[in-house]
Amino acid sequence: MLWFLFRDFRRPSGERPTVVWWLFVVAVAGVLLVWLPGTLGLAEMLDLSVVFVLALLALSMSFLWGYSGMLSFGQTAYFGLGGYVYAVSAMNLGTTTVPFLLGVLLPMAFALVVGYFIVYGRLSDVYFSVMTLVITLVLNKAVRATSGSQYVVGDVRLGGQNGIPGVPPLQVPWDPATALFIDDVYYLSVILVLVAYVGLRLALASRFGRVLVGVRENEKRLALLGYDPRRYKLGAFVIAGGLAGLSGTMFAVWGNFVAPEMFGLQRAAEVIIWVIVGGKATLIGPIVGVGLIQYLTTWLGTQGVGQVTLVLGIVLIAAVLLFREGLVPTLGTLLLRLTRLRRGDDPNKRDEP
Repeated sequence: MLWFLFRDFRRPSGERPTVVWWLFVVAVAGVLLVWLPGTLGLAEMLDLSVVFVLALLALSMSFLWGYSGMLSFGQTAYFGLGGYVYAVSAMNLGTTTVPFLLGVLLPMAFALVVGYFIVYGRLSDVYFSVMTLVITLVLNKAVRATSGSQYVVGDVRLGGQNGIPGVPPLQVPWDPATALFIDDVYYLSVILVLVAYVGLRLALASRFGRVLVGVRENEKRLALLGYDPRRYKLGAFVIAGGLAGLSGTMFAVWGNFVAPEMFGLQRAAEVIIWVIVGGKATLIGPIVGVGLIQYLTTWLGTQGVGQVTLVLGIVLIAAVLLFREGLVPTLGTLLLRLTRLRRGDDPNKRDEP
């Protein structure tokens, strides 16, 4: 089944990759991010860690919406599922390596089942978004209804609205007696974001990614060319579900706590804001969007602003009106025009395909 889904996940034959400079930039960015904690305290490192943890969730939305054309309000469902799976399994097993993997694989399996019925059911874009929202609401209500003492998985009470405190920190696989500290969680989250970014970028440069973008542009035309758009959309849905599950697992590791708010509508709305502000048709944009929104939220909290959600709504409206393609694509276009002006070229000239 997985081979059927991903058999086209390879580069077109005869095409030479031209990404050396891009990999160099990614490597330099990685070195800078690894060096950065030396200039920060534990509080700043903790705040920065959650940015990269949530960046995985933003990447899942960007890949699914910006490149696949599927606007899902259900990424928080896999985000919360990953966190709860890790918390429950780690507290029952007493180890964290297998629970960490389960926190990614089970959301992927759930996304495969849900995506199969939604994608192969040929729902329109609107109904697709509504169905993913319904799934998130159902999981949110279901978790909140587990307050009673009878709701136990193994030795772990689900806790209902109180969530599950005391989630075990992630252990080093080859040395279970050693647990990751705050700085270790930061390094791990940075590595995971870099790996996810590079992996998605290479995927989009492959035949799978090219066809997926083609499905976004004109699904009927791709079908007439002999491709099955549903298979590619389902593959993207599963990948995005796994990334969201990984983000939820890392969130549980970061905060040592999981709660129904991980499935909440506020988190789902935040994901949309991150992607819109940064730019949905880019992978860097959502990461930048997470950083900006998280910084703004923290700053507003320290300034005693009570209506943080209202301010974020205003930011979203301003981003849509001023940066219709997102902040990163807009700045990129502006930089390109300035470069052409300095060279004396036409700033509005489009690049040749």
